[in-house]
Amino acid sequence: MYEYISGRVAELAPTYAVIDAGGVGYYINISLQTYSCIEGEKSAQLYIHYVVREDAQLLYGFATKVERELFRHLISVSGVGGNTARMILSTYSSDELRNIISTGNAVLLKNVKGLGLKTAQKIIVELSGKMLDLGINAQTPAVAVAEKGSAIYDETMAALVMLGFQKTASEKVVKAILKESPTITVEDAVRQALRRL
Repeated sequence: MYEYISGRVAELAPTYAVIDAGGVGYYINISLQTYSCIEGEKSAQLYIHYVVREDAQLLYGFATKVERELFRHLISVSGVGGNTARMILSTYSSDELRNIISTGNAVLLKNVKGLGLKTAQKIIVELSGKMLDLGINAQTPAVAVAEKGSAIYDETMAALVMLGFQKTASEKVVKAILKESPTITVEDAVRQALRRL
């Protein structure tokens, strides 16, 4: 139904964006990849995947068509829903995910929260032939290094809590990450935290 939505970025968090398109605010679920692409931008264009369920209508937005295609491939696998697919795309970049699937590394893929080994193996079996068709390459723009440790801590914690992680466990991991890499970006901090939790 929707190909893309473009407009002013009214609100932005690591897990969602509100795009004001002609006076209508669209709440769009995003991955960390997309967050890093539009962070700091005043306006954005997101490619949309629209989901209609009995209890909800959801918009998932992506900075690139490639990421949207990856998302669509992931949700085509039985047992992988929109939130799990978004979590996978937040944990691994498009290139990393393609490499994990093409090399059959189910052990690495199951590190994603909420993904068991059987589902990870199923994703690899069903998608291994489809990755090459996407022609994925690294096109994510560099994100400016943040200067304020507290802002990075707050945003990283907010993202992890929104993704369903316990606050106490997340605090320990985030503090450790910021101690090791004080100049880390929010996207990388969340990505590292997802691998450690």
